Amino acid sequence: MNSMKALVFETFGGPEVLSYREIPAPEVKPGTVLVRLKAAGLNYADIYRRRGNYHLAGNPPYILGYEGAGIVEEAGPDAGRLKRGDQIAFCDVPHANAELVLVPAEKAIPLPDDTSFETAAAVLLQGMTAHYLTRDSYRVQTGDEVLVHAAAGGVGQLLVQLAKRQGARVLGLISSEVKREAALAAGADEALLYGSNWVDAAKNWSTGGEGLSVAYDSVGSTLMDSFAAVRIKGAVVFFGMAGGDPAFVDPRMLMDTSKTLTGGDLWNHVTSREDRIRRADELFGWLRDGSLKLEQPRAFPLAEGADAHRLLESRRSTGKIILVP
Repeated sequence: MNSMKALVFETFGGPEVLSYREIPAPEVKPGTVLVRLKAAGLNYADIYRRRGNYHLAGNPPYILGYEGAGIVEEAGPDAGRLKRGDQIAFCDVPHANAELVLVPAEKAIPLPDDTSFETAAAVLLQGMTAHYLTRDSYRVQTGDEVLVHAAAGGVGQLLVQLAKRQGARVLGLISSEVKREAALAAGADEALLYGSNWVDAAKNWSTGGEGLSVAYDSVGSTLMDSFAAVRIKGAVVFFGMAGGDPAFVDPRMLMDTSKTLTGGDLWNHVTSREDRIRRADELFGWLRDGSLKLEQPRAFPLAEGADAHRLLESRRSTGKIILVP
């Protein structure tokens, strides 16, 4: 049986449970390709899985990672037109923190020649999230006023850019002065600190002081503040709980204010190979024409994955962290 190096863990816990070691390599199956990984994206979901907050299927050793890019090493039968040497990326394939990844053909996204493995690993998951949030959950239009929580984070910076691209005024929320620079560099018209009375400041910033059109809330514990910051007939899109569980929402408040609450989960939107490729191609195209910019990702060797986890958990990082075998 062939072997490979992978970042693995046997028990749940802190970054120290991760180790880089030799394990059996996956074997190609019908409808799959075996991909030699060139770069993997690190996401907060990987930390939740390592801690045991998210359920993991199978038995240890567990391998984290869902997003990456590389070169097809072997194509199984029924793998469509995919063949050895093809460059592909993916955003929803488990066990990506390894030298070799088994990728279902329907989840393989062809990588254009002018898009690097590192860029694909840095943009796909968070880029597709920002894409469906601004296109499907609430379709941002010219003249909208948009509130983006955690505007200096990976999804936050992309949300700011896509909302601006669609003609909106954008107000970012950030947790430190350092992060203000990242939010403004991404194109936010203004950025407010969480510690301040940001709800009143956000309403005052909006045209006529009536509140914003939509709030994108990935923090959770701020949900009721997001409702207070949007105008009558405004919308709140709730898509994460980085700051803790949200309060329960009284439907009578929604009725009295004609406000809308929408939940967002990427996997309800990216449901077919065609849809994956369409969204990815738009993102790659916007990167190519410069209307979408990516902060240079911070790269760690896969062997130093524990250090990468520590940096992401510290919340001191802005932009994307990637792992390179």
